[in-house]
Amino acid sequence: MEGTSKSPQKDVSIEITKEDGSLTSSIKEKMEKVSISPCICRVRETLSKDNADKYFPTFISIGPFHHSKDNLRAMEDHKWRYLNTLFTRKTKVETSLDSVKSLKEMAPKSNVETILDNCVKALKEMESKVRKFYSEEIHLSSDEFVKMMLLDGCFIIELLLTSSTKGLRRRDDPFFSTFESSYRLRCDLILLENQIPFFVLQRLFHLIPIPKQCTRSLTQLALHFFRRIIQGDVHILEEKFSQEFKHLLDLIHQCHLPTYPESRSTSERQRNLQSAINIQKAGITLKRNKTDLSLLDIKFVNRVLEIPTLKFHNYTEILLRNLIAMENSVHACTKKVTSYVFLMGDLIQSKEDLRLLCKREIIVEGFEREGEIVDLFKNIRVEVNMNDFYYRGICEEVNGFGRNEMRVLCRKIKHVYSKTPFGLVGLVVAILIVVVIFTGILFSLLSFSLHHHF
Repeated sequence: MEGTSKSPQKDVSIEITKEDGSLTSSIKEKMEKVSISPCICRVRETLSKDNADKYFPTFISIGPFHHSKDNLRAMEDHKWRYLNTLFTRKTKVETSLDSVKSLKEMAPKSNVETILDNCVKALKEMESKVRKFYSEEIHLSSDEFVKMMLLDGCFIIELLLTSSTKGLRRRDDPFFSTFESSYRLRCDLILLENQIPFFVLQRLFHLIPIPKQCTRSLTQLALHFFRRIIQGDVHILEEKFSQEFKHLLDLIHQCHLPTYPESRSTSERQRNLQSAINIQKAGITLKRNKTDLSLLDIKFVNRVLEIPTLKFHNYTEILLRNLIAMENSVHACTKKVTSYVFLMGDLIQSKEDLRLLCKREIIVEGFEREGEIVDLFKNIRVEVNMNDFYYRGICEEVNGFGRNEMRVLCRKIKHVYSKTPFGLVGLVVAILIVVVIFTGILFSLLSFSLHHHF
């Protein structure tokens, strides 16, 4: 209404108290906690018992689980040397700047200090998230934890760089001077308990100076470093990896995942196969799958069981054991490598089975290690639930093939001998004659054996 005075509007201000801010932080922390599942876990004792050297580092520690252990301290100084080399190396941009700027024109704080400050700040910001990636509480102070992540992360980055570009490598580098040191280093870097989150490496990789010779991404550098361990063509794998992975072992795990869709199963009891020799006797051909896209790409088509080549090398047992440990420790991880080892354990039950697979080029370099390979698949076999067994459909098809072939043979015999009135009688008589002949031969052999024995 006109003439009616409006009451003046009052600005409403909301003051966020310190208590409200703490509540917000608490809620945010709780949200992050439930959204992050631990992916770096301790190996189950049932797996590590009597095989500690296959699961625990013997050369160098990465991450908190084996940090500062006495038997691994010898390599700590070498980590610091790698860190210093990485931070003080000049990039192409810095080299061109040096030609136009004098020392007086540079910023008061050195470039190394600036990079170091940026790295420490980034790791401090990520610390809470990083700690949640581990399956147990890490009893290190914030400063000690960040220092460890910085040292271990930068060591891995410098290692990948020097491995990729020989021009960056020093002649006295302890990690590349002998085969044994290089082998032990790679073994320790593929252990489940010796990992740090890959996003930590990625963050540091974008903060530190990268030499001009390096044009590869961090993922490509890692694939190059592990190229002798990974089964398959690394160049094809480089194109495959746009997806995220948790750590270096997870990267290798994803390299081995099958590219074929899972074969459907209609039964809940088809899980085991016969040995390779018995499968061949049943009329099934064992053949190498030549695609080489994934070690786990197994298929059964038209009486042919195709299996990719397993190149057996010094890293095979440690790799398979830790991939299985990861699949059986991380809740969201599929059991595909575990299923592969279970299936291969069915096929390789004797040296004769192994020789057949070697002859078919399904296993390479296996003749020299017959006993080792047979024992490997016997010793690391683990139980896998039916719902988690990836090759259940293939097992059903292979086992069903033998039964179907027998039914077909019986139908053919019945069809042939049912054409005449005395066909069935003739069949029975023929079977009896064969039984009598074989019985006579058996008794003759026994008599001959007993006569010569005495």
